[in-house]
This record gives sequence, structure tokens and C-alpha cells, in this order.
Amino acid sequence: MQVTLTIPDELAAQLIAAGKDPSRTALEALTLYQRLYDLAAEADPREGIRQGLEEIIRGAGRPAT
Repeated sequence: MQVTLTIPDELAAQLIAAGKDPSRTALEALTLYQRLYDLAAEADPREGIRQGLEEIIRGAGRPAT
């Protein structure tokens, strides 16, 4: 899966000034977001069901068989 991120110029400039790579920082943020999303699904079965239904609606799900 390919993801395209747009980092606002001002934020990119701030990250560069702080000695950070904007692309890597964005990837780290996405990874953290996905982990938190997964933890929410594990903590509450209803959240897992909601996320699954959302994926089905987006067409991102896969058949179980």
C-alpha cells in the first residue's frame, strides 16, 4: 500500500531547523497512530468491530477465506 503525505512547509522547516528529517518524522507519527488505533481495538471489542466495518465500507478489507 502506498501512502502520500503532505507536510506543510512551515512544519517541514521547523523539523529541518530542529535537525529532523520531515519524511521520517511523518512515518514515525503514522506508525504511532496505527499502534494506538490497534490498541483501541484490543481494549474494546466494539471499537474493533467499528474499525472492521469502517474498513469494509472503504473496501480495504480482505475475505477471510
